[in-house]
Amino acid sequence: MALRGFPVTLPLEGQKVLVTGGGEPALRKARLVARAGCRLTVVAPVIHPDLAALAAQCHYRDFTAADVENHRLVFAAGDDPAADEAVSAAARAAGVLVNVPDRPALSDFIMPAIIDREPITIAISSGGASPVLVRRLRERLEAALEPGLGRLALLLDGFRGAVKAVRAGETARRRFWEAVVDGPVARDFLAGREKAAREGLLAAVNNPAYGQQAGGRVALVGAGPGDPDLLTLRALRVLQDADVVVHDKLVDERIMDYVRRDARRHYVGKSKSHHTMSQQAINQLLVAEAAAGHRVVRLKGGDPFLFGRGGEEVQALRAAGIPVEVVPGITAALGCGASTTIPVTHRDHANGVTFVTGHGKDGEPDLDWAALARLRHTLVVYMGLTAVDSIAARLMEAGMPADMPAALVEKGTRPDQKLVTGTLDTLGPLARAHGLKGPAIIIIGEVVRLADPALITTLVPAHLREAV
Repeated sequence: MALRGFPVTLPLEGQKVLVTGGGEPALRKARLVARAGCRLTVVAPVIHPDLAALAAQCHYRDFTAADVENHRLVFAAGDDPAADEAVSAAARAAGVLVNVPDRPALSDFIMPAIIDREPITIAISSGGASPVLVRRLRERLEAALEPGLGRLALLLDGFRGAVKAVRAGETARRRFWEAVVDGPVARDFLAGREKAAREGLLAAVNNPAYGQQAGGRVALVGAGPGDPDLLTLRALRVLQDADVVVHDKLVDERIMDYVRRDARRHYVGKSKSHHTMSQQAINQLLVAEAAAGHRVVRLKGGDPFLFGRGGEEVQALRAAGIPVEVVPGITAALGCGASTTIPVTHRDHANGVTFVTGHGKDGEPDLDWAALARLRHTLVVYMGLTAVDSIAARLMEAGMPADMPAALVEKGTRPDQKLVTGTLDTLGPLARAHGLKGPAIIIIGEVVRLADPALITTLVPAHLREAV
């Protein structure tokens, strides 16, 4: 999704800023920009005394087009809409950025809600879509952020030169500062123990090993079924700390937006009959990047240890002596079940669930079809879309009823999710009739009857969409 506006910080100290209008709307804008140290000019026939006190210059008259010349920004905040339109037109003609409150069509920029922890500034904007929501978000963040963050930033700024002198390379410096911000130095300072914080920071600067690791490491991270809101908090923290991210095809692009911007990325996506890299090559890549001292994230759809080949990667990393951790993710069966209201277990319908893969190492998976057909609980098939006819046939041959309720969930939890329900014997025709391409899972069992009817796609003839 494209950004409504690109957020930037614009230095205004000593710059000329024009405000037209002399009432409360103009005063609100003036108070914000005056804190940035600008040279404020106000033009209006009548000017509020508090507004006049903020201005370097006041012109008690109507606006003229020449007023915008040589200004960095213009705020048209008068009481007359037609006059504000004239100000906007004049500013744009002169190439000066202009803002007209509550009129985005006339504005070159939107004023965000601001949280000030000088020198830290946090700006929140909806691009003009919902000012009230933005204000509420600001209130929540204000309450959550420590008042001393700005003073902490100034303390750290005072040590930047010293750190740069004794830490060679951007990675070493970044890791040092991460250890400082996440560790006892920041905690002591924000708790009011400023003397202890300064002493701790000085000791950290003089300790070459502070914040540095002897070598790299790898985290196998589950990205979940697609919706970025389903990422775990641990996964978010690991993604933000990564130097390198090795990611799969099934990882949603919205999740990649959470990766630290300067982290290197390796795409190693796989699809049927087409592998960007072999598993052995992926293992070698993980080992090489970690051996070079990097923090590596192996980012996988779903959960790394459920049909994600995470176990193979752990074995390869351990054999090479690389530290590895696993960050679990919500697996597709649970995510898709929740997003379609199909419970994989239910006291009245299924007292257990079995996960199987529909794609084996050399084609058809080596499964005990007779045992699966006898189960009186839910069966979930991963990676089974291309073999759906064969899977259904095998189960029916083994004794599973042809009218057993079944569902196909394509792109589960994502905005373009598709839920198709039917019976075991109609799964193949349903998949083709709906043009399902995947990724998709198959859910078979009585629990399918509990799917939310409002979510079921019914765009095929009635004889192919048996009521469940």
